[in-house]
Amino acid sequence: MGDYNVRDFGAIGDGKTIDTAAIQKAIDQCSQAGGGRVIIPAGMNCLSGTLVMKSNVEFHVERGAVVLASPNREDYSNVHTHYHTALFIADENVENIAFTGGGTIDGGGRFFIESEKPYIYVMKRGRPFTFYLIGCKNVTYRDITIRDGALWTIRLTGCQDVVIHGIRILNDLKLPNNDGIDLDHCQNVRISDCYIVCGDDCIVFKTFKGHEHFGPCENITITGCTLVSSSFAINAGCEVKNPIRNIVVDSCIIRSSHRGVGVHLSQESNIENMLFSNLIIETRYYNPAWWGAAEPIYVTAAPWTEEDDIGYVRNIRFSNILCRSENGIFLMGWKQGIIESIVFENVKICLDKWTDEPGGRHDVRPIPGEKDGLAEGVYDYPTAGFYLKNAKDVVLRNCEVVWGERRPEYYRYALESHNVENLNLENFKGEAAHPDKSEAIFIE
Repeated sequence: MGDYNVRDFGAIGDGKTIDTAAIQKAIDQCSQAGGGRVIIPAGMNCLSGTLVMKSNVEFHVERGAVVLASPNREDYSNVHTHYHTALFIADENVENIAFTGGGTIDGGGRFFIESEKPYIYVMKRGRPFTFYLIGCKNVTYRDITIRDGALWTIRLTGCQDVVIHGIRILNDLKLPNNDGIDLDHCQNVRISDCYIVCGDDCIVFKTFKGHEHFGPCENITITGCTLVSSSFAINAGCEVKNPIRNIVVDSCIIRSSHRGVGVHLSQESNIENMLFSNLIIETRYYNPAWWGAAEPIYVTAAPWTEEDDIGYVRNIRFSNILCRSENGIFLMGWKQGIIESIVFENVKICLDKWTDEPGGRHDVRPIPGEKDGLAEGVYDYPTAGFYLKNAKDVVLRNCEVVWGERRPEYYRYALESHNVENLNLENFKGEAAHPDKSEAIFIE
């Protein structure tokens, strides 16, 4: 197990010369020799197109070194990415690979901006993922910084035994679809002590169509992370072709995000057995171009299209959570019988309005049809501390709703519930936002 310095293979590292061939040669020789470290030494700024990872290779970027994604589409390969390319790729049967070091991998998102609106960029076609690994085993990301992703930053499909620890993902909050970590049909994943800023989901679990042979997305833990997102900080869904299950999220902080944590089922499989605990969540409104409506906790089950079947959401628990938000906790099933066994315990939410973005709306995208002339699934609606609709066996235990000093007219009930079978309120506390205009609790 030796070290393979890319400079010894002809890499220039001036940020202008394409170093793809030299870096790839180092990766290939390292793997062929039985494994070791490919080193990007401090002071090098290596411009690169697609790099194909091989088994038993640790890609080590030293502190002060940068690997920069090329701005030129022709420098990328479409080896297995079917509609997008990537800076780093690895295919099935690759195992024991790692990305480490105190250096930086730059996804070059700024190179793919076509135009700018005040709240979001319009992007060019053909953006690369930063990482796209398919069917790999024993994958590690440790201590690196990944910045300015052009599309999903780390996409893992069908990967097993993954450790992601101590990394930073620093993306542009105005750049759409630059998710942080996408786990698609993955099993046995541990994410810990990461700082992630993204213009889309920071961490998301999916089971995409076309990869069903990899099985469910399951057995995942997320601990000790700080997250900021223009959309979801942590999301299960919405593409669910195989089950998503057995997920634990603990001891995380979510700041200034459009949504906090949630479950977002829109296809025929199921989401179940998830624990969210010991969280601090702050959510605010962004422009409606971004999915979300400042909900700290969001649970929905609704078909993406009129042709989609819908599975079920069950056995989800939220406990020991402090929320400060511009909108309430939201739970809605498309119909009765598809959301059940949901527990909120020791959840406190303080609602206040501190941004200038318009509020008082629900956002249940993607969903068939159109609401009130707005985008599909976005419609005006008064704000409740907890909004529940079409569910079964829901428990609110030791939960509390309080209101801040800034209370728009659309702030209303502490709890609003429609068609919830077996709703159990245990020591629920909360007043109406405007006690002279409405009651604290509305149930029908």
